[in-house]
Amino acid sequence: MSNELVARAQLFGAIEGGLNFWAREVLEKGAEKVIELCKENEYKEDTRIILNTNGHQVLETLLKHGLELIIPGSKFFELPAPPIALTVKGNKDLLTSKSIAIVGTRNPTPYGQKVASEMAANFVDREWVVVSGGAYGIDAAAHKGALIAEGETIAVLASGLNVLYPAGNARLFAAIEESGLLVSEYMPGTPALPFRFLNRNRIIAAIADGTMVVEAAFRSGALRTAHDAAHLNRVVMAIPGPINSPLSEGCHRLIGDGSAMICTGVNDAMELMR
Repeated sequence: MSNELVARAQLFGAIEGGLNFWAREVLEKGAEKVIELCKENEYKEDTRIILNTNGHQVLETLLKHGLELIIPGSKFFELPAPPIALTVKGNKDLLTSKSIAIVGTRNPTPYGQKVASEMAANFVDREWVVVSGGAYGIDAAAHKGALIAEGETIAVLASGLNVLYPAGNARLFAAIEESGLLVSEYMPGTPALPFRFLNRNRIIAAIADGTMVVEAAFRSGALRTAHDAAHLNRVVMAIPGPINSPLSEGCHRLIGDGSAMICTGVNDAMELMR
């Protein structure tokens, strides 16, 4: 066990995910150096919670829950707030596989559910991993589409991995854990709160090589994932829908302002992903 991993665990157990200052400090200086600077009172921020957290105890807690702590790779470095660490359960090697994020509304139409499921299956047939957020609606349809096609999928959650949210997707999460991967930047016991969903979206965008939005209202959180992906210079695609459907307004907005490229099928997507 490396000293850097223990130091990351100490910071991970003390700091809320998505805080830009600490995230950049750890990325630029390394966790061991950050803790050293905390001990020397070099920060204006209150560091007592960091110094009172034991990295070895954090790792033991994760182990009790069957979780592994990993140090995020270079695909996360361009985020304004790269995760200090991630907890994972399942096949962590999927994080380096070719992958597509499929995201959208929690309240899709039958059209949106069908498109998300079929797109996921089509990507799996081409040996891509499907990434989403484990929520009801488009997320669940994408995960299920990948699993039905006997492929692999990654769910990035906005809670600790022992507080699976939403609880109604418990069977889906169990299936993902068995053949795919569950990911979180939160300690066990951390509940899903609105701001954590927005923070979670940047992790989805960073893991995937491209992001596809399937049905999203004008102010949908899925648009945040698309903008995070664009910030990372990843391919962003949107599926068009009926012009009078509120659940396609977000997709049409992305296409209209040039934030996303129009996608009407997996062949379009594969061409755009080249």
